[in-house]
Amino acid sequence: MNALLLQFLSGLSHAMVLFLIASGLSLIFGVTRTINFAHGSFFMLAAYLTTTLGATLPLGDGSFYVGALLASIAVAILGGVVEVCFLRRVYRAPELYQLLLTFALVLIIGDAVRFWWGPENRIGIRPAGLAGSVSILGQPFPTYDLAVLALGPIVAGGLWVALHRTRWGILVRAAASDREMVGALGVNQTWLFTGAFVVGSWLAGLAGALQVPRQPLTTVMDAGIIVEAFVVVVIGGMGNVFGALLGAVLIGVLQSLGILWLPRELHLVLVFLLMAAVLIIRPWGLVGRPPTALPAPGGGPGVLARGVHLPQGATACVALLLLLVPLAVPPFVLLLLVEISAFALFAGSLQLLVGSGGLLCFGHAAYFGLGAYGAALLLKQAGLAMPVALALAPLCAAAAALLFGFFCVRLTGISFAMLTLACAQIAYATVQQWYDVTGGDNGILGIWPAPYLATPVRYYYLALLVSAGGLWLLSRIGVSPFGLTLEATRDHAPRCEGLGITVRTQHLLAFVVAGGFAGLGGALFVFLKGSAFPDYLSVSMSVQSLVMVLLGGVHALAGAPAGAALFTGLDTLITLYTDYWQAVLGGVLLLVVLVFPSGLMGFLRSCGAREGESRG
Repeated sequence: MNALLLQFLSGLSHAMVLFLIASGLSLIFGVTRTINFAHGSFFMLAAYLTTTLGATLPLGDGSFYVGALLASIAVAILGGVVEVCFLRRVYRAPELYQLLLTFALVLIIGDAVRFWWGPENRIGIRPAGLAGSVSILGQPFPTYDLAVLALGPIVAGGLWVALHRTRWGILVRAAASDREMVGALGVNQTWLFTGAFVVGSWLAGLAGALQVPRQPLTTVMDAGIIVEAFVVVVIGGMGNVFGALLGAVLIGVLQSLGILWLPRELHLVLVFLLMAAVLIIRPWGLVGRPPTALPAPGGGPGVLARGVHLPQGATACVALLLLLVPLAVPPFVLLLLVEISAFALFAGSLQLLVGSGGLLCFGHAAYFGLGAYGAALLLKQAGLAMPVALALAPLCAAAAALLFGFFCVRLTGISFAMLTLACAQIAYATVQQWYDVTGGDNGILGIWPAPYLATPVRYYYLALLVSAGGLWLLSRIGVSPFGLTLEATRDHAPRCEGLGITVRTQHLLAFVVAGGFAGLGGALFVFLKGSAFPDYLSVSMSVQSLVMVLLGGVHALAGAPAGAALFTGLDTLITLYTDYWQAVLGGVLLLVVLVFPSGLMGFLRSCGAREGESRG
């Protein structure tokens, strides 16, 4: 019983840190409707700043406390600069652009931390007066954790006063409920958004500062905490600050007690199962309010327009060039082109969802990774020949897409995106912990092509054939009655329902088709790398697919291979010249989102249009 109580208190202590970062994330989303992936980066930056300031400030026992306060204020100022300089320009853009802009900031801030503090892990400092432990029922409990547990309700009370007893707080709550009405009443929404972003960033910074004594500092700590924060926000209710408190307590205690009662495999999956269950039963969260009018499936009318396709002559030239490439390039380039071929299928399948269906998917890597694992297991466990494993792997991914999609297509907008993320995390945690089948973190090794396909040239031609065939099928699907109907559900969902078209059925079919083609790309990828690892299903891999779609242009399928080639080429080229390639890539993403939002294909289309006008 004593151990159970201490574990419960430990879970509550972690819940208070989760509440701080999740409340900031929820506040920002409630007012600006922006999904801020950089929120975890602010958390990490504040942790490193606190460590440095606490060790260098000549204030004796007060160094940590002053350093934590200064670090959180510095992060709040940075948040204001980010909102003013970048986010203001994409508030009216589709969620995809907001997501990728904040992801670009993740890359830039991550490399800035690595540049300034180095890649090595750091041990956090202990604040004076809170070291050691206190005895609770005869068992030691860290004094600092007890202090954090007490601080959480104090901050929650301060937020309640700010949101309910100040004019700013009343306007914030009004904007979270009906932003358009607040604007119609003459309220300056610009500075309201900035204020909400600054306060939300300060809360993330405070959480990072308080976490310093509780865990080692790593340059990847932002990734783990942002996923947990998303879970908390979704469970409590997107945009509901006090729902974040309830969600944080549920998750913190569930994680802590799950260590005692549940097998490790189920313990890690349970959190995302809870998130998925809440989204399915109450998409607006446990204490959130249902929207007055649900958005149309697919993101509403006119979000994405039909794009242009490459002229037949240009397509023929590209095809001929790809066929002749092996005569002029070394094996390394051929293997790079195979990787691009796999990613082209990955991005092309996502383009079917995002472009044709208007369905923003945050977890598409699940089907890419499951296709890779499907091929690996069919080869190693079932003993099938490599071509057979390659052909059957998409069926494994499509089956998973059918299962997850059955629940996902019941939702729309951000709720849909968040449920796809939850499903992907369930798949990721399962693969990571199912050691008897998947090898867990050790992966599955020795997944190579058949001997008669093992040379770089032969496997290149196989990958080229499979990728080109898959993209051709996707293009045919796009102009088929199904593809045109899918676009109609994106632009005019209520009208389609009135005509007798079941929108959910169309979306589910698109989900399964996209999952199958993503799995085919994953199968090509696993035979290229020779191994399957859980990272293939990670959140970062899902975001990379969205980046490829944006780089190429969401309006045309031709943008998928173009975006895959551009992303992979930039990744490879920048890595050759600098260790901080993520920051450079983040800068490129910022440029694309802010200056070339239509991507490469959109840029070429606009150039062609200007040339036609000049000739006319």
